[in-house]
Amino acid sequence: MMIQKQYKFYAAHRNEELNDKCSNLHGHRYGVTCFFEVERTGSLTTLFADFDDSIEPHLKREYDHAMMIHVKDPLYQTLLRHMKETGETLRLKCFSCPTTVENLAHQLFTEITEMGFRLNRLEIRETDTSVVSYTREDWVNDNRYFASYQIPPSESVS
Repeated sequence: MMIQKQYKFYAAHRNEELNDKCSNLHGHRYGVTCFFEVERTGSLTTLFADFDDSIEPHLKREYDHAMMIHVKDPLYQTLLRHMKETGETLRLKCFSCPTTVENLAHQLFTEITEMGFRLNRLEIRETDTSVVSYTREDWVNDNRYFASYQIPPSESVS
C-alpha cells in the first residue's frame, strides 16, 4: 500500500555551472511529495503523523529559508569568509554537487530513507510547471554514480 504525503519549503540556490539565469542566486517554493510503501498490520497501517513528526522538522531545520550551495561553488568560500568577518550566521545547506533539483531529489531521498521510511518515489516541484519524479531505482543508480566519483555526503552549516 502507498501513503502519499506533501511538504513544502522555501530555499535559495544557484547553479554555478550554467551560463544562464540559473547561475544567479534565486529561490523557489519547493513542493515535496513523498510516496511511502507501508504494510497493513491491522486496521491501520501508519499514522500520517509518524511521517510528519520526522520529516517536517527536518525540512524546517535543514532546508527552509536556507541557501543550498555546492561546496565547490566559489560563492561558498565568499559566504564563509563573510560569516567569519561579520559574525553573521547564514543558513547554508551544503551539497557535494551542484544544487540541481535532481541532486536535491537524491539528497532528500537519502535523508528520508535514513529516517527509516520505505520511500518508493519522491516528486519535487521546483516551479508551478517543473516537477522531477525520482524513484527508488533512480536513487540506487545515483548512489552508484556518486560512489564511483567518491563524492562525500553533503553536510549542513548554520
